[in-house]
Amino acid sequence: MQDPWSHQTVLLNEAVQALAINPDGHYVDATFGRGGHARAILQRLSPQGRLTVIDKDPQAIAAAQEWAASDQRIAIRHEGFAHLGDLGSASVDGVLMDLGVSSPQIDNPERGFSFRHDGPLDMRMDTTRGQSVAQWLETADVPTLTEVIRDYGEERFAQSVAKAIDRRRQERGPLRTTRELAEVVAGAVKTREPGKDPATRTFQALRIFINAELEELQQALNASLSVLRAQGRLVVISFHSLEDRMVKQFMARQSRTVVDRRVPFAEPAPMPLAEVFRIMPGDAEVQVNPRARSAVMRVATRTEVDVGVGS
Repeated sequence: MQDPWSHQTVLLNEAVQALAINPDGHYVDATFGRGGHARAILQRLSPQGRLTVIDKDPQAIAAAQEWAASDQRIAIRHEGFAHLGDLGSASVDGVLMDLGVSSPQIDNPERGFSFRHDGPLDMRMDTTRGQSVAQWLETADVPTLTEVIRDYGEERFAQSVAKAIDRRRQERGPLRTTRELAEVVAGAVKTREPGKDPATRTFQALRIFINAELEELQQALNASLSVLRAQGRLVVISFHSLEDRMVKQFMARQSRTVVDRRVPFAEPAPMPLAEVFRIMPGDAEVQVNPRARSAVMRVATRTEVDVGVGS
């Protein structure tokens, strides 16, 4: 069955090249989506190579299962990438994480991710479990709402938005649709950057919170140190500053040379990551795919030393 919600993969060639693929190796696409990166990885693998794909989204898993029916190199895991460590120590040659929400999720009104389309106020990556945004908004108090919208959306009008949501609940009952929430936010956010919808930051905050995206990312980054073999690559594509800051700080912390000040002439302590670098989309890609504009890809190589996993 053809998926009506298409996805244009960001930094496709750059990400696959950054993995430095060994044709007989084992690679992980930790955010399968609709398989843009996975397809390119498979094209570079031999019959002995393996690809493990991970995704929370049941629709993404259904798409992956169609592939796996005709390609025995693919293993599928319906779970968040926080479970990356379950693959086993030093078991993979490369891990790719393409963070955030995918185009099929944004463009399908039934998923509730976008303020541009009216639909149920859901926003769950995995629609088979957990609370929807609508359910959470029914009971969240104003201080909690303010904290979530401020911290996960970097919204300077967070308190105004939280109070407007509470006032709307008291006057007209719970919020049920994306349009209802967008209208409430628009009434509370009086100014916004040119070309940006007033609801952008609030929708981002609620999506990140309801899916525990930052907590899961931290767990997955830590797990990558365990599952990567020596010289294996960690490739992470981020789309907003909160994610990118976490990835940047993690890679810096795990690759920075550490000198014991008590023994200044001793060799620096070995670190688990090396060769950290950053890649941005080119102008040509941004013109074709505007969603690539905010993308940042960071790449690191697992060293050969066996050191403890940092937090």
